[in-house]
Amino acid sequence: MNEASPPAAQPKNPLHGVTLEAMVRALEAQYGWAGLAERIPVRCFSHDPGVNSSLKFLRKTPWAREKVEGLYLFMLREQKRMQRPDY
Repeated sequence: MNEASPPAAQPKNPLHGVTLEAMVRALEAQYGWAGLAERIPVRCFSHDPGVNSSLKFLRKTPWAREKVEGLYLFMLREQKRMQRPDY
C-alpha cells in the first residue's frame, strides 16, 4: 500500500496555508474592487464583482490566479515595509 506522505512544512513560503478566498478578501479590503480591477484587469473584479464569482473565475484561470497571488505577496511586502521603523 502506498500511503501519501504528509505535506512538508513550508515556513518560508508566505502563501502556504493561505486560501485563495483569504487572498481575495484581503486584497479587496486593501484596494477595493475598483483598485483590484486597476491592478489586475479582469472582468470578475470590474463588472459586478464579488468574492464567489471571483473565486470561480480564478480557480479556472491559472494566469489570473498567479496575478492575484503576486499582488497578494506585494501587498504583504508593502505592509511589512510600512511597519518597519525608519532609522
